[in-house]
Amino acid sequence: MIKKLSKVPTTNSRQLTPRTIRTFQATINNYYQKNGRSFLWRTHITPYRITVSEIMLQQTQTERVVKKFSEFIKLFPNFVSLARASTRDVLIAWQGLGYNRRALALHRLAQIVIDEYKGRLPQNQDILKTLPGIGSNTAGSIVAFAFNQPTVFLETNIRSVFIHYFFPNSNKVTDEEIIPLIEQTLDIHSPRTWYYGLMDYGVYLKKTYSNPSRRSSHHSKQSRFKGSNRELRGMIIHFLAQSSYSLLQLTKMIDHDKVQIQTALNHLEQEGFITHKRGIYSLPA
Repeated sequence: MIKKLSKVPTTNSRQLTPRTIRTFQATINNYYQKNGRSFLWRTHITPYRITVSEIMLQQTQTERVVKKFSEFIKLFPNFVSLARASTRDVLIAWQGLGYNRRALALHRLAQIVIDEYKGRLPQNQDILKTLPGIGSNTAGSIVAFAFNQPTVFLETNIRSVFIHYFFPNSNKVTDEEIIPLIEQTLDIHSPRTWYYGLMDYGVYLKKTYSNPSRRSSHHSKQSRFKGSNRELRGMIIHFLAQSSYSLLQLTKMIDHDKVQIQTALNHLEQEGFITHKRGIYSLPA
């Protein structure tokens, strides 16, 4: 039987009957038992592996993360090895995932865990949210997957499940409407497996139906990558991962306006991604 958390849904939220909860729960569990996906971060669970996977999965498709996760873990198998690594080595290992800010955040997070928490990742969700690269939902997923503790969080696949199942004819469904339902249906005894099931069922729904998340009030299309400033920044990091270059050399390798490249270089330097000395740009040591 599913027990509720201590937090009570608001009076305006939808109240589910025990029968509805059981039926929904059976749907998810039956699907997961037959079709659950297998990933390295699920088969060999540690707080470190879960943290790395969750940060990698932010805004990145699972298929791209699978290979990169394996390579990254071989290079940096724990918080100690990642904390002691150079920024350059971390950025090079991150190549191919995009959103390089996540690499710097993960690197800094590892250093904080070693320096301030004696190498042990905090289990408290509020403390996790203070660490670099971890927002509310990522903190919730880490608590559930790394420590198997019941918590309420929401991501795109979970959102798809609840919209499909509980809001079949609605548009502009808000997260405020969904969260109380997540809370009421949460399996507090096996939250890790429960959320695995929700996520996997959400992936199935997206492939089988028109993506239910599109009916969320929070849905927005990802900005175009080709020709964007994000692409330019990624290209600069890619080339500097191979060697050090001057602005002139970079303009010959990158098909962008010189002023755009210089602006991107300035921002990357300010943010700590690259260093600049005597006209030569490099990744940090």
